[in-house]
Amino acid sequence: MVKRLKKKTLGIIGGLGPASTVYFYDLLTKMSGAVTDQEHVEAVIVSRPSTPDRTAYILGKSSDSPVPSMIDAGRMLAGLGVDYIAIPCITAHCFYDELAGGIGVPIINMIQETALRLKRQGVQIAGLLGTEGTIASAVFHRALAEHGIRSIAPSPQKQACLTELIFGEIKANRPPDIEKLLTVSDELRTGGADAIVLACTELSLLRRDFSQIDHCVDALEILAEKSLELCGE
Repeated sequence: MVKRLKKKTLGIIGGLGPASTVYFYDLLTKMSGAVTDQEHVEAVIVSRPSTPDRTAYILGKSSDSPVPSMIDAGRMLAGLGVDYIAIPCITAHCFYDELAGGIGVPIINMIQETALRLKRQGVQIAGLLGTEGTIASAVFHRALAEHGIRSIAPSPQKQACLTELIFGEIKANRPPDIEKLLTVSDELRTGGADAIVLACTELSLLRRDFSQIDHCVDALEILAEKSLELCGE
């Protein structure tokens, strides 16, 4: 009789924001090859919407660091015995080294996994749709550069448009104007991008709801796929 290997348990630092966390768990469920409840990956979610705003801290608009809250959530997950941790928030990955050092459980690096995917697809220039914090930190730019991929960001005017979409509409639970994203995406393509990356998990919600952006590479989907792979799917 062949003994089945025990699946790993996934810990999720959620609430950054809540809608993205819900969608991430939905992706884990839908992407799974499970045909019964028992075959799904076990997961523990610690939702911390009270975590200080990552972008405000990166841009110097707030002195309230989000790192202690995220480390506390990660340590709670570690205490519950999770094997890997996923953070469905790209801006949070700007603090990846601090989080990894403070938590002690392997954290799946969504940015690095996305860069690897783009390299395998032969992408040469990636256009990034992300928060001001992610763009200003250049964390995504550096990860792509390590794999020989050049990255371009929106102009200040178009970035302001994207910021309003992310914070003023999606995070504010207001109907999103998809034309804002399409306009920014068009600018990046005109600038030479041969792939457009949804480098903000709030924007992943638009890929779910609007077929016009099916062409975009979604970092949240890549995180879900890697999480399932590492946890035994």
